[in-house]
Amino acid sequence: MPSPNRALRLLLIGVLASLLQACDMDLYTNLSERDANAMVAVLLRDGIPATRKVQDNGQLKVVVDEQRFAEAMTLLDNAGLPQQSFSNMGEVFKGNGLVSSPVQERAQMIYALSEELSHSVSQIDGIVSARVHVVLPDNDLLKRVISPSSASVLVRYDPGTDINTLIPQIKTLVANGISGLSYDGVSVTAIKAAVSIGQNPAQPRLARFMGLWLLEDNLNQARLLFGGLLLLALGAGGVLARQQWARRQSQALYVLKEGE
Repeated sequence: MPSPNRALRLLLIGVLASLLQACDMDLYTNLSERDANAMVAVLLRDGIPATRKVQDNGQLKVVVDEQRFAEAMTLLDNAGLPQQSFSNMGEVFKGNGLVSSPVQERAQMIYALSEELSHSVSQIDGIVSARVHVVLPDNDLLKRVISPSSASVLVRYDPGTDINTLIPQIKTLVANGISGLSYDGVSVTAIKAAVSIGQNPAQPRLARFMGLWLLEDNLNQARLLFGGLLLLALGAGGVLARQQWARRQSQALYVLKEGE
């Protein structure tokens, strides 16, 4: 039967272990290394503990504290993360063994153009996300009135970005990417993102210590406190061991005297 002191020590160890074990939840799965790194960087910069873990399929997932799940989702959504996934020309026109009709090929071409241009616009600094909708009218050469091509662009931009200087560049990029599309045929709708991305230097930074997330400024204090508690525990263990040894010695002497 374990002694009361040993039972108390085991109970304290169990309580500490349960406190150190955080309740984590998967935020996003099947991520590339680039997306996972970007998401963790944004979350940590804004004071939300987050880690990335490797899945069985080799891809990554981002894990956060369950209590900060909703906050993390909102922050990443405002930051435009994970980044949009766009199809390229090769993926859209990938052979499937079937004969495509002219209507299907035309639809594929419009979709491919929209995806390629959306990807290009989203790469501009200050643009959080972008979508390009292309309209290519099916004009008959016998018609006297020819309908012009047009494109509509929707962008979400960082509040710290001067969008007025980017709109002409976006219109030029889209117009030059589609044959027969003029500069005036491109319309841009710009929506300001909810938060500024990457412009919060005063936000406290976090560091992980003994399974817990702490402010970097408090990391040294935590180490000193842990070291002090460890020394105290070792000292208490030494005292208990000495008491046990002294008790055994006294019992041995008592047995020897009784034997005499």
